[in-house]
Amino acid sequence: MMGFDGDETKQSEIATSGKEVDTANASSVEVEQEPVVRKHTVKVGRQTLAYTTTTGMMPIRNEQGEFEARLFYMAYMLDEPPVDKPRPLMFSFNGGPGSSSVWLHLGGLAPKRVEMLPDGGMPKPPFTLVDNEHTWLVETDLVFIDPVDTGYSRATSEDLAKQYREIDKDIWSVGEFIRLYLTRSGRWGSPLFLVGESYGTFRSAGLAGHLIERGIAFNGIVLVSSILNMQTARFTLGNDLPHVLFLPTYAATAWFHGKVPKDLRKKKQRDFLDEVETWVEAEYAPALALGDRLSDDRRARIVKSLARYTGLSERYVVQANLRIHIWAFCKELLRDEGVAVGRLDSRFTGVGRSGVAEHPDFDPSMATIRPPFTATLNDYVRRDLGYESDVEYHILRAVEWNWGDAGKGYPDTSEALRSAFAKNPYLQLFIASGYYDLATPYYATVYTLNHMALDRSLRGNVHTEEYPVGHMVYLERESLAKLHTDVAGFVTQAVAG
Repeated sequence: MMGFDGDETKQSEIATSGKEVDTANASSVEVEQEPVVRKHTVKVGRQTLAYTTTTGMMPIRNEQGEFEARLFYMAYMLDEPPVDKPRPLMFSFNGGPGSSSVWLHLGGLAPKRVEMLPDGGMPKPPFTLVDNEHTWLVETDLVFIDPVDTGYSRATSEDLAKQYREIDKDIWSVGEFIRLYLTRSGRWGSPLFLVGESYGTFRSAGLAGHLIERGIAFNGIVLVSSILNMQTARFTLGNDLPHVLFLPTYAATAWFHGKVPKDLRKKKQRDFLDEVETWVEAEYAPALALGDRLSDDRRARIVKSLARYTGLSERYVVQANLRIHIWAFCKELLRDEGVAVGRLDSRFTGVGRSGVAEHPDFDPSMATIRPPFTATLNDYVRRDLGYESDVEYHILRAVEWNWGDAGKGYPDTSEALRSAFAKNPYLQLFIASGYYDLATPYYATVYTLNHMALDRSLRGNVHTEEYPVGHMVYLERESLAKLHTDVAGFVTQAVAG
């Protein structure tokens, strides 16, 4: 994906003190601003929590001490935490690559959240923030990090920005932020946690392996809508793995929209998915592995079952050679109704320009979330957090990401996570997945966990939960509450050891 043109680090930024700071020579001169500190309260159930926010920029220097970037952050600290136990600290970021931390931040974790419709749909503008009675601040202090090229975070030059648009440099820079934050805030003695979503889970796994080598061990990691092995989601020629791993989510989507036969629609969702997963493992994956050696009789049986579970016609399945591409599925499932299903959340639908196009014009689930989160963040960071800047806050950017040497295979940080487990056997992992997530399908997460070669003695440290929602588990109100309950128990367990 291509990013935007222009060197935004050369814009004039308004400092938190109200004075202009000239960043024209940012590559050679570092001008640190004092972070903005504000006091707040939030109503959570019957109690009122008092907390402090700290909003600012963290300077990032290379190993030679040269200033290369600033990372924007928003931190939340409970004012009067319990004195009988250590207060956990959790670092949070989202994915993309190219996404700011806004989704986890104002979607479900912070004391304020974007008010969406009960099912996670977009309300009528103007959009508002409300008190979040399910804020994770009850259990842990929170620091939201925007990597380079997201939020207000910028490298000091376009050449350096290109260096940060790759896996290792991205992990290093966020790891350096964490080290600096622990030092500057005096939190080296706190129980430490990470939470990442989407590509943020890929980053989290890499950070766990990177930081354990620097002496930073985490008590727990929360992965929301996880992807650690990119092979599981790359529909490239010769790679049948995504066709296998996306199939249960196709089935869940067809079940939700009433496109499976009546006998299957009557089943409970989990019972239906158990049947689909069993068929995938016993029949579908072995059939694809045979390639052109698959017999006509066996192919015919696969076609019937595939059509039965996905809601697609047998003719379409045959023409697709038993392999259904994600975008083709999104367009084809409800083609007769003139709508396409979403990628981030396949429960949502959108109307496209053409009824005969192969792919949807846009992702209706992305269209649902982008305006509310963009408007509320830009208002909130100025009005409530007191941070002023004329620089554009990049909610979600299209960036030209360097995925590394193709000769090394598909990008994968699951080995870094396994290494972190091996070196820190106290590490706990919680993974939340949505049944209707076509960006990071839940069954691909199951596959990755089963292929990490994690020692048997450590498998009890991994906890998974699935929710009847899409990619952003916290948008739907019932799942928001359940996710908080699940994570609260996880944090307590991870701290206790």
